[in-house]
Amino acid sequence: MTDSGRKLVDADRFARFTGVELLEMGDGRAVTRLEIKDHHRNGLGVVQGGALFTLADVAFAAASNSRGQVAVALTVGITFAKAATTGTLTAEASEESRGPKVGSYRIHVRDESGDLLVTFQGLAYIKRQTTAEAVSHIRGK
Repeated sequence: MTDSGRKLVDADRFARFTGVELLEMGDGRAVTRLEIKDHHRNGLGVVQGGALFTLADVAFAAASNSRGQVAVALTVGITFAKAATTGTLTAEASEESRGPKVGSYRIHVRDESGDLLVTFQGLAYIKRQTTAEAVSHIRGK
């Protein structure tokens, strides 16, 4: 993992706003966590799909940017397997393949019991820009 990759993910203001924490990041993998609060629940009282998507998406971003080059989503797919209402959720991202321009990532979101809540598949476009260049651009603003 590069320090600049971590700094790039840490600069994600939306992730911070929603409460998603980056726990681990390195070599095509990442782990994120979200402690469920009342504002994460929808009208049915279960965790809103967008909160689950964000948790998985931040893990995807961290894993795909962990190798020092900027990566952005080309396409993602999400499957909701089980609802959650309370507790702390964890997303684990792993790189399935990576070429010079495209990387494929699978993310699993689980509850505290280890039950699978979400499967998220992401395809990332790997840019020429390094994460160090991206971070210095962010600081320049």
